[in-house]
Amino acid sequence: MQNFIGEIEQRSPAGIAAAIGRLIASGRLAPGDRLPTVRVLAGELGVSPATVSHAWQALSAVGLITSRGRGGTFVQDTAPQWLPARSQSMIGAVGAVRLDLSRGTPDPQLLPKLGPALSRVSQRAVTPSYQDLSIIPELLDVLRVSWPYPVDSITIVDGALDAISRSLDAVTHFGDRVIVENPSFPPFFDLLDQRGLERLPVAVDEHGIVPAGFAAALQLGPAVVLLQPRAHNPTGASMTAHRAEELARLLRTTAASADTIVIEDDHSAEISIAPDVSLGVWLPERTLHVRSFSKSHGPDLRIAALGGPAALIDPIVSRRMLGPGWTSRMLQTILHDLLTNGESMAQVSEARRIYFARQRALANALAEFGLDVVQADGINTWLPVHSERDAMVHLAASGIRVAGGSPFLANTGGPEFIRVTAGALPDDIRPVAEALFAAAHPRDAAVHPVAARWS
Repeated sequence: MQNFIGEIEQRSPAGIAAAIGRLIASGRLAPGDRLPTVRVLAGELGVSPATVSHAWQALSAVGLITSRGRGGTFVQDTAPQWLPARSQSMIGAVGAVRLDLSRGTPDPQLLPKLGPALSRVSQRAVTPSYQDLSIIPELLDVLRVSWPYPVDSITIVDGALDAISRSLDAVTHFGDRVIVENPSFPPFFDLLDQRGLERLPVAVDEHGIVPAGFAAALQLGPAVVLLQPRAHNPTGASMTAHRAEELARLLRTTAASADTIVIEDDHSAEISIAPDVSLGVWLPERTLHVRSFSKSHGPDLRIAALGGPAALIDPIVSRRMLGPGWTSRMLQTILHDLLTNGESMAQVSEARRIYFARQRALANALAEFGLDVVQADGINTWLPVHSERDAMVHLAASGIRVAGGSPFLANTGGPEFIRVTAGALPDDIRPVAEALFAAAHPRDAAVHPVAARWS
């Protein structure tokens, strides 16, 4: 334990937690190592047991240590092996915090109420035929009207990731190259790796994927371009129509990309403040567009629409008939009700307004402390930090949990980030913004005492 003492320069909860976090990150404390008791370490450091206890709580909140009751406190073991690689690094820590901004999920209070829709669903789960259409006609009509461009075929699948997975299965082969945004949604990386697909990461800016990098990647003949057109996770960027047209032009004029398929994940369509946008406007014959309703209507509905040319959609529907067959028509009926009922539509519209207001308030508050960020769309914000691990520990000591940025990055060794689920922010945003600033700029934390006291 004496090795700990020299590493702990600051005897505050945040300072103790940050020092232990660095020891874990460097490997000097390994998974499964037992830590000293609160009272023993407090005595060695000359601080109160409460100070060490708060440090232990911060480390536990970010998943670095775990308590086994009377058995002691240990460095956390690895995540469950049944999770994909990137998902293992994203797994949320257990334990209570005052404010959890790590989840990337919608505010439960802003989801439309399901009770009225459920009351209008048939009391029996019947279907006329196992070979009936995979999408109920009334839902298809609503989706066609709202689709960003005229499309041959639309089907319903079990969420956006299911749509992406099935699309990749249908249009790629082992060893194919796929252009992916950097940063991007970590399960995308897992999907590509599991299929033996080579990632071609291209940077994004506030308008989406950067054309210069995109043009260079197209020269390598990718089989697929995987994009998030709006409310990009994790950055919150939304593509403009001008940017989408520029990307479509590059696809159309680059000889090596003549057969490249575009897969778009519009996961936040109903809560995005940006207009509809899709490369399918210019390339309808080779665009698969996904519209998910998890962020707007509830993750547990597990529903997304997948639209594109019949030549691409029909094989996906056909293969699915040999698995789940179709997405529950009862759930489709509930979604149709939510998309057409005036009260539900108003609730989703209000959620979109509130998410916009929270993102704007956060951007404005961060600007007051000298941290300029582009106001994000949707529910997530991407913040640069001096050290991802230190920032997470510092925030945990203040009672705030965020997501580390490294799982979202295609490569390591560059700038570090954290992802903040701004959609879960409380009404009083300024103290949270101050804590975020102090975590991002620890050297300036001393001049921001509110951040240290927020917990």
